[in-house]
Amino acid sequence: MFLSSGKTTEASRSAADLAGEFARSEKRGEFLLQAAQALLADVREFALDLRELPYAAFKQELAELAEGLGSEERLGRLERLFDARRRGIREFARRQCDCLHARETELKEIIDILTKAMAVIDSENRDYNYSIMEQGRRLEELTHLEDIRRLKQSLLQEVEQLRRAVHEKETRDGAKIQSLAQQVAVLNTELQQARTESERDGLTGVYNRRSFDRFLSDLMAKNTAAGQPITLLMVDIDNFKHLNDSFGHPAGDSVLAAVARKCRQSIRSQDFLARYGGEEFAIILPGAGLRDAVKKGRQICEAISSRRYVLEGADCREPIALSVSIGVSALTAADTPVALIERADKALYFAKACGKNCVRSEKESR
Repeated sequence: MFLSSGKTTEASRSAADLAGEFARSEKRGEFLLQAAQALLADVREFALDLRELPYAAFKQELAELAEGLGSEERLGRLERLFDARRRGIREFARRQCDCLHARETELKEIIDILTKAMAVIDSENRDYNYSIMEQGRRLEELTHLEDIRRLKQSLLQEVEQLRRAVHEKETRDGAKIQSLAQQVAVLNTELQQARTESERDGLTGVYNRRSFDRFLSDLMAKNTAAGQPITLLMVDIDNFKHLNDSFGHPAGDSVLAAVARKCRQSIRSQDFLARYGGEEFAIILPGAGLRDAVKKGRQICEAISSRRYVLEGADCREPIALSVSIGVSALTAADTPVALIERADKALYFAKACGKNCVRSEKESR
């Protein structure tokens, strides 16, 4: 009887240990999943939206990997997905490093050109100063001439030489200044182009997420005293993942560009359109109330769904239908940018749940 009780106690303890170990393994698995998804989000933020890089496709691949880590239950498929995306991440990082190195090399070459130009100018100035000092010395010698006629003639010759020296220097300086001005103009053009590229989404041409965050923060800060209405539309392309999976990334890129174009055509010049991320766009409507913003959202839905689109780079030659779902929120006095965006996102999810291809406001999603 005593031995039987001991075996039962030992078996119970073993089962309890296994249960505890299983619980710890589950918590560890959840932590590793969250850590992996957080690292993927960090990689996405470190990626640069450069014209030479497939930025949009790269962010989409990161999103698919993050989703697969949380939803794919078959280990073999998960391993293949991870291996494929890991190679893509390494390739993108390599290309990004190459682009940055190339830009750094170009800037170094420009700096070298300007440095050499300044060195040439400095050398010419020294030669000019020496010429003036030499002529000054000769003028001093003229004071020893006793004949007034000879003195006058020599003075006239020296004055003419001074004039020629000044004219030659002005000509040289003018050419150098013109050359430097042209180089500065080129640099300003390249700087403006680089600034534009840093503010714009390379695929769609609309503003990027970084520009959106800055514009919304600045607008809300300026609006504190004015108290004008501001509304936000979060626009998401319906069934975009299915389109990407069915027709490929080039077709998905053409869909993103087409939706961005329709949104831009539907809004005012003072409104702000940005690609928020993936297949999602954000539109800020300064001076518009919630009712007008909902009306504008319906116009955008209608403009997109009433047309048919031919996908570039896809095997499908038949035009397809597209639609978007839109969530709308309005600024309140106590709002932060994050709170305004969260309410618009919540309304967007509600629009998706209502069947897509529709607009829902924050009031309807409460």
